[in-house]
Amino acid sequence: MSDILERPPPPFDKRVQYGRDPQHFAELRLPDGRGPFPFLFVVHGGFWQSAYDLSYIAHLCAALTSKGIITCNLEYRRLGNPGGGWPGTFQDISFATDHILETISSDPRVDASRTAVLGHSAGGHLALWLVSRHRISKSSPLHCAQKSHLGGAVSLAGVCDLRRAFQQRLGNGVVARLIGGTPDQYPDRYDAGSPIELLPTGTRQVLVHGTADNVVPVSQSENFVERAEQVGEHSTLVKLDGVGHFEVIDPESDAWSAVVGAVQSLWA
Repeated sequence: MSDILERPPPPFDKRVQYGRDPQHFAELRLPDGRGPFPFLFVVHGGFWQSAYDLSYIAHLCAALTSKGIITCNLEYRRLGNPGGGWPGTFQDISFATDHILETISSDPRVDASRTAVLGHSAGGHLALWLVSRHRISKSSPLHCAQKSHLGGAVSLAGVCDLRRAFQQRLGNGVVARLIGGTPDQYPDRYDAGSPIELLPTGTRQVLVHGTADNVVPVSQSENFVERAEQVGEHSTLVKLDGVGHFEVIDPESDAWSAVVGAVQSLWA
């Protein structure tokens, strides 16, 4: 079992605001040197709840930055924050990435041809959703007209299927709070907010999941990859035997090399 949640976060290089809300900010970590470096958005989890913030995933960010990757650790409105949940949580992630990419595109340290997003747990859900949002119906408040500029997504122990997560009562039934109701009440919201419903995306996706995860079962990732194959899209699943929910974000764990490999594979 990892103790990653108990360690104080390492320092970041720069905080950027992408909106007016107190939760609309991100923490940048920059490698030493002139670059250009690949750019990775990082989305933390915590079942979309305000009790969990971006600090717990900072060790992952610092470790990836030491590998020569600019990391951008996103904060966003969550359940318990004004405007969090449906649709604000989704809209924050969408606006943040678009705004920040536009802002940093002229920075010579950023290799705009190598951009991607990584998320853990509920953040894995948002990462996979982000690269598929161009598939959302025009009638949805989550609709995005253009395909993501991101080259791919890495989901670490992610929630890929909101309907199944509702049925499994993950996070004590938190999915209904995120969406505002049940799949029967709001089928359109589940269609627009669940990554598995938006396949195929036309982007590269790598899912890393431990078989001993008792927070988000590995079946979430297995079913996503199976559905992707059915619709003609190849997503990569890296299953880690005996690994739990938090080892995948811990640079000191045995799972770390697989995580680094998953990220680097997006730009191979």
